[in-house]
Amino acid sequence: MLDALTLAIGLAALLLAAWTGWAAYRDQSTKDWHFIGMAVVTLLATVQLVVGIVQLARGEKAEQGTAIFVAYLLGAFAAVPAAGFMSLAERTRWGTATVAAGAVVLAVLEVRLYDIWGN
Repeated sequence: MLDALTLAIGLAALLLAAWTGWAAYRDQSTKDWHFIGMAVVTLLATVQLVVGIVQLARGEKAEQGTAIFVAYLLGAFAAVPAAGFMSLAERTRWGTATVAAGAVVLAVLEVRLYDIWGN
């Protein structure tokens, strides 16, 4: 795994969580610019998914097992988009809070991915 990419995704996810958490605190629903932020974080997670699959295809191994590594990669890839879709169903501050929670989940998944890979 690329440590810099993992760190960048974790930090971007925490920034998204802070931004959307602040919007939820101010009683705002999810806005278009929040979706742009989610798209940026999702793009980074997509790059990580591709890099992880390529590394596995090249024969590199995750320290704690390939299956769990792939499962966490897929979870990290899906965390923010799933929260974004859920926020569309709840067009209140709670939809924005859902995005913040999804971004925190992604940050935690990044820490776990780092551990699973075994750096």
